[in-house]
Amino acid sequence: MTTEEILKERSDATCELCRATDHLQVFEVPDSPEDAENKILICTTCSEQMQQPEQVEVNHWRCLNDSMWSSVPAVQVVAYRMLHQLKHEGWPNDLLEMMYLEEDVKDWAQAGISTKSNNAEIIHKDSNGAILEAGDTVVLTKDLNVKGSSLTAKRGTAVRRISLVHDNPEQIEGKVEGQQIVILTKFVKKS
Repeated sequence: MTTEEILKERSDATCELCRATDHLQVFEVPDSPEDAENKILICTTCSEQMQQPEQVEVNHWRCLNDSMWSSVPAVQVVAYRMLHQLKHEGWPNDLLEMMYLEEDVKDWAQAGISTKSNNAEIIHKDSNGAILEAGDTVVLTKDLNVKGSSLTAKRGTAVRRISLVHDNPEQIEGKVEGQQIVILTKFVKKS
């Protein structure tokens, strides 16, 4: 049997990440240990988005909620790396916290995570200079009128489980009175 046939049998002829059944191909997981089974079966969409991070459709990767529980180490490694790449979105952090990897698999997964220079990393800070992270709770330090709405977010309102705007260190997102809004970091303090 060829590698592709073995992988199709293992995966029920579906993408091992998103469960798609069309345009499947063998993907070799980069930075693999020599003795590891390092090939998985994935669809073209997953492959293209992994190879071109600037074209990632975040919602496509919600499939990792299921595939991260795969018993196949190579699938676990790819799921971990994608969740790590998307962690600025907020929800992947929750999955990363739940995910369990054997030590050798975790080492393999972390070996392939590109380490960007810390200078290029965007850091969100509140009005007091405290570093904000996705999932934090913040409190508004000023009454804010919400554009396009009659809502006024009152000073002292707690905004739970914020998400960070990945390309702007001065903005975060959160829900106030059930409405998702963008908030300037200079008007919040971490609680």
